[in-house]
Amino acid sequence: RGLTDISLLERFIHLRYVDLSKNKLKDLAPLSSLTQLLSLKVDRNLLTSASMQELPYLQVISFDRNHIMDFEGITHPLLANLSLKENKIETVLGLSHDQLFSLQVLELRGNKIQTTAGLGVSKLKKLYLAKNMICSLEGLEEFEQLETLHLRDNKLEALDGFSGSMKCLQYLNLRTNGIKSFQEVEKLQVLPMLQALVLMDNPCAKEGNYRLEVLSRLPQLQRLDKESVEEEEREEAEKIRQTRKEKEK
Repeated sequence: RGLTDISLLERFIHLRYVDLSKNKLKDLAPLSSLTQLLSLKVDRNLLTSASMQELPYLQVISFDRNHIMDFEGITHPLLANLSLKENKIETVLGLSHDQLFSLQVLELRGNKIQTTAGLGVSKLKKLYLAKNMICSLEGLEEFEQLETLHLRDNKLEALDGFSGSMKCLQYLNLRTNGIKSFQEVEKLQVLPMLQALVLMDNPCAKEGNYRLEVLSRLPQLQRLDKESVEEEEREEAEKIRQTRKEKEK
């Protein structure tokens, strides 16, 4: 609606759900009096900062498609779902587990992030980092409760950084990166619960016997790319694994 001023909202102190999307807002200070707020949506505005006064009950925030550059001032204790899709964030530093101990879902698709180092929110269950510029994975060993990790459309060529402590990770999307060899895929063996892997549109996916080569290294997978793993395929992959073992001996 082209709104630039929301000071009128200060008096509506019992509001629980606020949607201010598609306006021209640069400042959210008037919302600080809305201490009962549970959900806030401010997509497609002109915000350069996500900083707000701490709101005690706020559980969901969406800041998608603004001009936000960092995580400064996001300190809401009950916040469970935070979306900052398509902003201008370059670093994941600044999010603190001490202040965001309830955060479970973090959406950072379409930013300019280069590394996962310093993402200090260890209770996350879902982390979306597609369409960034990530070329290295660091600090992932802290994510013991992470179930879903999206890294599609990044610049990964190596799969170092995954850890056996990531014992809940079930879904991993690595589509459209630069993974060339199955030796890199082998590094995912440290993930004990990995069930679904998306590797299509990587250089290694163009190799002959691609599916069998991956399944021979990650036999626990239930899905590879968009297809379920068939029993016959699993048996064939096991033969390849045994043959490789013999050669290594």
